[in-house]
Amino acid sequence: MTLPPLRQALALACLGLALSACSPLTAFATLTPTDRAQQTGQGLAYGPEPRQRLDLYAPPQGAKGAPVAVFFYGGTWEDGRRQDYGWVGRALAAEGFLALAPDYRLYPEVAYPAFLEDGAAAVAWAVENAARYGGDPSQIVLIGHSAGAYDAVMLGLDRRYLQAAGVDPSRIRAVAGLAGPYDFLPLEGETVRGVFGAAEDLAATQPINLADAQAPPTFLATGDSDSVVRPRNTEALAVALRAQGVAVETKTYPGLGHAGVLLALSRPLRGRATVLADMSAFLRRHTQVAGPGDKVAARQTP
Repeated sequence: MTLPPLRQALALACLGLALSACSPLTAFATLTPTDRAQQTGQGLAYGPEPRQRLDLYAPPQGAKGAPVAVFFYGGTWEDGRRQDYGWVGRALAAEGFLALAPDYRLYPEVAYPAFLEDGAAAVAWAVENAARYGGDPSQIVLIGHSAGAYDAVMLGLDRRYLQAAGVDPSRIRAVAGLAGPYDFLPLEGETVRGVFGAAEDLAATQPINLADAQAPPTFLATGDSDSVVRPRNTEALAVALRAQGVAVETKTYPGLGHAGVLLALSRPLRGRATVLADMSAFLRRHTQVAGPGDKVAARQTP
């Protein structure tokens, strides 16, 4: 049987990268053509723990007052590494953002809410350091996929984590969640129960229960073929936020599954869906930067 071209390329990459350690995502990250951008920082420490490191990407022409995008990858809070998401960082940088891709501590080393505390610490690093790399620390957007979308949305809604890290939540101008779980009680699956089962208040672990009028503008995207995190998560959170008067844009992309919503950010698969263009346009409308084709003036910093 002949493999489709992309799967064939990934299989060949695994052979070339070392059979014992390769994952399909690592192969994809290694082989996929990426956008022009500058990797201006690699393995920068935002905390003392080994996994509290981040990579940094700037627009190809350099960052001059660029809004700062912090991207959180998924992996059920037990898997993932920033090196496999450089193509996302470069895609965001090419859209005009100074992009941060942090690692964070994972289960079973930690459980809820440690990964949210790490996310807040990464945002605090951005506030303290972004200006040195050309970013505007008053214009921060949070982006995530899957479990990372949960992290991004939770940091926008439960402001205690940012405040504990010394970050004024008003710096968060917008949030984007791609295929995220926002309403998943009762807990199902051994890993999810391990991650959240010891929480004193399970209801407070759910983004849908934290929607209020102070939430930042939110972009929510899903694929109609996602069987991992059902589209109802996106739909339910959008309803809850809109009921509070929050600016929300939702997109449901035909034919995309759980990974497809993220992979559509990549250059090879960008033609499948306009996820990157839609998300970037929304985020730019709520920062001070306008990209090619943007018609709406950006929101001004108080």
